[in-house]
Amino acid sequence: MLIQPYLFFSGHCEQAINFYAQQLGGNIVVMMRYKDMPAADQQNGPPNVDPEAIMHVRLEIGNNVIMASDSCPAAPGELAHKGYSLSLKLDDVSQGRDLFTRLAEGGSVNMPFQPTFWAKGFGMLTDKFGVNWMINVE
Repeated sequence: MLIQPYLFFSGHCEQAINFYAQQLGGNIVVMMRYKDMPAADQQNGPPNVDPEAIMHVRLEIGNNVIMASDSCPAAPGELAHKGYSLSLKLDDVSQGRDLFTRLAEGGSVNMPFQPTFWAKGFGMLTDKFGVNWMINVE
């Protein structure tokens, strides 16, 4: 079993996934827009969706996957990324600090990247798209 996070954005999925691909060194392998749905399926899709919005995207980062969309029919409107963090484990402190700095670009630092009693380096941030991250170097 693999746990693969699926993130929902409200109109900025493409910008977010491109940012993650760049910062995490990932590869976007699938990006589908609502306008690409077959006509028969568009009737059953979410109402009043921008045809250019992202219906589904898959970002591969090594053996890891992040999937995302611009909307969720079950939860329309603004979606807050609260109650979770994406946690990244690295083996090198300088790589951890560098990744922390890149992901924090335009966002906010909740706990600066620093040594802790459990890790050589740990930090928490909320990126410019509102997604929470923890970077941990044990």
